Amino acid sequence: MISWRKHYKKTLIAIGMLLSTSASIYGQDGDPKAGETLFKANCTACHALDKQVVGPALKGVVERLKSEQGLDTEWLHKWIKDNKALRASGDKYANEVFEKFNKTEMQVFPNLSDADIDNILAYTTNPPVEEPKPAAGAGAANADGTAAAAPVDKSVTTIMIISLLAIAGLLVWILLKLRQLVKLGQSDELSDYNQSKVKSFSEIYEKYHMVGKGLLAVLAILAAYGVWNWIMWIGVYKGYKPEQPIYFSHKIHAGEQKIDCQLCHSSAKYGKVSEIPSMNVCMNCHRTISEYNKDHYMEPGKDKAFYDGEIQKIYAATGWDPAAQKYTGKTEPVEWTRIHNMPDFVYFNHSQHVVAGEKAIINSFNKKNPDSKIDVVCKACHGKIDTMNVVQMANDFTMGWCIECHRTTEIDMTNGYNKDYFKNLHDKLKKQYPQDGGKITVDAIGGLECGKCHY
Repeated sequence: MISWRKHYKKTLIAIGMLLSTSASIYGQDGDPKAGETLFKANCTACHALDKQVVGPALKGVVERLKSEQGLDTEWLHKWIKDNKALRASGDKYANEVFEKFNKTEMQVFPNLSDADIDNILAYTTNPPVEEPKPAAGAGAANADGTAAAAPVDKSVTTIMIISLLAIAGLLVWILLKLRQLVKLGQSDELSDYNQSKVKSFSEIYEKYHMVGKGLLAVLAILAAYGVWNWIMWIGVYKGYKPEQPIYFSHKIHAGEQKIDCQLCHSSAKYGKVSEIPSMNVCMNCHRTISEYNKDHYMEPGKDKAFYDGEIQKIYAATGWDPAAQKYTGKTEPVEWTRIHNMPDFVYFNHSQHVVAGEKAIINSFNKKNPDSKIDVVCKACHGKIDTMNVVQMANDFTMGWCIECHRTTEIDMTNGYNKDYFKNLHDKLKKQYPQDGGKITVDAIGGLECGKCHY
């Protein structure tokens, strides 16, 4: 009896250990929902569940490691927390993984607790099934489950009816007038009427020459004004928004994702020209973002397949092979269409405005446009670029437009460069323009001198 009890206790302990080990192996002792949040925050830069990105696909990784390598979740805990230390310890499989993936070091995660890692592993084992979302733009369902019909626009119908009635009235009036002309042609009054009419252009000119000269003078003035106005607007392309060879939505990148303008256009802060970013700048992110997240913003008329196709164009241009995770060396040039282009005889320095004039330009713009304030200096000239799917010229970029800005933008005296370099000049200008309360605008320090912009 004692012997049976002894074996019974051992059996219970063995079963308990087996169940505990099985739960640990298959990642069932974690919360998949919590793991999904942790996975997206820490792992998606290099991993996906169903395909290789920088690292391998992680769906079923717990079971795969158990069946292929005989490793349990304890190994995964060590690898995730500090894979460098695990490799340094001489762990064979850790070093094999490192070699297999081009010696790309995985980030260490000492901040993740054992419970956090268990949650992530539970997510890779049993990812929660996404609930289907209603199609965008679908009509509301009726009580019986059928789709509700879209409301009829009654105003359009009313306008169409009124337009048809107006056309019908005009036709009736024309028919009545034609009938009167027919009757007139059949009477003796027509011959008397013809006798009173002027029969040649010379007689008309003789009779109305003063009126004619006046009209010709007015037409000449209008024609001259039209030609002058046309000449003055040559090269002004406000609203110009060409299609690009690779679709790039600033609303998605700068608006939805809050990417800083200068991350891509870095030379705008330190150079004369704000260059078109190299495709390698795109690859900083899109090396690991190979498809569009359908839960993000989508422009009307475009779907996930469209955005995924544009990402593939980036890979083709840079020669990136997403399956092998390496560059092939076969690149294709991208012929971007330039939108903003200053004439060759105009000097404009981006860094001067972005660095020295940043605060002054933002303050001036917000004072003049209290209902449409900006937070980034770029928007003062290029418009609210973070709301544009297709970039367009938001302003005229004429000489008059620049001069008006120089006349109304007050210099930022708190700027370290201006405060030290122009100190004596500012003291002199404050005495020279006391009527403005000591305010100094750009035109007062040479902002209207021809040689500043033309050389």
